[in-house]
Parts: sequence; structure tokens; C-alpha cells
Amino acid sequence: MADVQKSTRNRQDFENTLDSSDANVASFVYEQKGFVAKAQHFLHGNPTMVPVIVLVASVIIFGLIAGERFFSPFNLSLILQQVSIIGILAAAQSLVILTAGIDLSVAAIMVLMSVISGKLAVELGVPAPLALLIGFGGGIGAGLLNGFLVTKIKLPPFITTLGTWNIFYALMLWLSGAQSIRGEDIDNTAPLLKIFGQAISVGSARITFGSILMVIVFAVLWYLLNKTAWGRHVYAIGDDKEAAELAGIRTDRTLISVYALAGLVAAIGAWASIGRVGSISPTSFYEGNLQSITAVVIGGISLFGGRGSILGALFGALIVGVFQSGLRLAQVDVLWQVFAIGWLIIIAVAIDQWIRKVSS
Repeated sequence: MADVQKSTRNRQDFENTLDSSDANVASFVYEQKGFVAKAQHFLHGNPTMVPVIVLVASVIIFGLIAGERFFSPFNLSLILQQVSIIGILAAAQSLVILTAGIDLSVAAIMVLMSVISGKLAVELGVPAPLALLIGFGGGIGAGLLNGFLVTKIKLPPFITTLGTWNIFYALMLWLSGAQSIRGEDIDNTAPLLKIFGQAISVGSARITFGSILMVIVFAVLWYLLNKTAWGRHVYAIGDDKEAAELAGIRTDRTLISVYALAGLVAAIGAWASIGRVGSISPTSFYEGNLQSITAVVIGGISLFGGRGSILGALFGALIVGVFQSGLRLAQVDVLWQVFAIGWLIIIAVAIDQWIRKVSS
């Protein structure tokens, strides 16, 4: 009898131990899920933190690999110079992607407007300020065409801007005759076109006016998107266009203004690109569309629209610049630099999908 009672107590103790163990495991899993959920909600509310974390980590890692050469003021300022034009294009691209669209024509608009301004100022003798204003107007007009086709003709943004990319590119080749305008000719007739290639020296660092312009463009667009009713409408359209219409937002007019502003930003980039390259070339920045989308995606702006900060595109462009500079200093072949950027894009999209899935 005593043996039976002892066996019963041992079994009960064992079951209690299992229950306690299960409770501990459940508590651990709960805490783990709680941490993941908190991290996800934090990133959902602060999407810019993802590229910031990646940028800081990239700087630390490549600093350890390349040493003092990477952290030299000259190299850091060189990264800013290298990403300035793609950064401006990424700013234009971000405006459209925030509305759940995409603009494959921004680079073509930029190069076309640089050719138009250059032809007018250098070859036809039009005063440089007027030539630039005409280029800005042309950029707005190109954006209005995209916006009209998307909103009034109801064409998908991808197909629309793919078509206009070909149109603008063909016009650029026709106007330029596939010939560059030399830097010497610009210097002799319209030096204002190259002003953003000039730099301020701070020790061994060289801060170009083009880099400063990029920061100003992002600052202005951040203000418009975060401090104005227009910006709130842009986010609302990207989040849910039908709901935005029910709320009384004039979605078509807002979308047209977004594409027009993107065209203007691309035209501003055209001016900066002349200073960056030192001439006007029909083949410059031919990969600008893909690079701008890369910066936007890595910057944490959702391709589904309605979420992300335009400052993320700036950080995304800087991440690409840091990777390219760090890998170059580490003497990694250009092929593998492109390979690394490709993985960055995939990881960035995966993080965005994870954040959206958990938040829902």
C-alpha cells in the first residue's frame, strides 16, 4: 500500500514538473513573441529606422574592413558626390511610389531636360537662367503627361511610364543627335549650367553644391509630405485610394500634381547632373531608373504605397554609396558589388513584407 501511495505521489510530482515546464516554455514563447511584436510595431511606426540601422552597420563594417581610408573626409565627401544625382532621382521616384505607383521615366526626363537646357543655352544663345526655366517647365510638362495618362486614361503607372520613358529617350537622342555638349563649350557660353559641380573645401573634404542641393530637395519634400494637407492626401491615396475618395480627397488632381512635381525634381536633377558630369551626355545616368528604385526600396518606402518616409530614400542612396565605396576600397570586383546590391534589394523588400504582415 505504501508503495502504491509513493508511486502515485511520484507521478503527481512528475506531472506537476511537466506542467511547470510547459508554463515556463509558454512564458518564454510569449516573451519572444512580445519582443518580436514590439520590434515590428516600432519599425512599422518608424520605417526610416530600418535604413538608418543598415547605414550605421554598413559604415561600421566597412570602416573595420577598409580602415582609415574609408573614414577619411575625402572618401566620405566623395560618397556624397557620387550619390547626389541618384539621390535626387530617388526623391522624385519616392513621391510616385508613395501613391502606390512607379515612374520609370524619371531618368529619361532628367537627361532630356539637360539636353534641352544645354541646346538652348550653348548652341542657340538663350540666357542660361531662361534655358534652365524652360527645362524646369519641360520637366513639369513631362510629369503632367504621365499623370494625365494614369488618372484620366486609367493606364497602369508601370506601363504608362515605360512608354513615356521610350518617348523621352527618343526625343533626347533626336535633339542631341546622340552627341555630347563638351564641358569647354559650356564654360565659354553658359557656365551657370555647371555650378553644381563646384565644391567647398573643408580640410581634405570636398562638398559639392550638388550634394547640398540633394539635401535641400529632400528637406523641402519632407516638409511638403509631413506638414501640409497635400502630403497627407498623398499618403492617404497610397494607403487606400477608394477610401481617400470617400473622404473627399480629389485623388486625380493630387496624383497629377505628384507626377508633375516628380518631373520638376527630375529637371532639377538635370541641372545638377551637368555639373556632376562636367558635360551634357545623352548616355549619362542611363541606369538612373533602376538605381533610384533601388534607393527607395532599400530606404524602407513600401512599393505598395502609403508607408515610409522620403528621408528613407536619402538613406537608401547613402547605403548604396557606402556599399560601393567600401567594396571598392576592399578591392572587390565590380561584378560582386552589383551582386551585393541585388541582395540588399531582396532583403529590403522581405523586411517590408514582414512588417506589413505582422502589423495586419
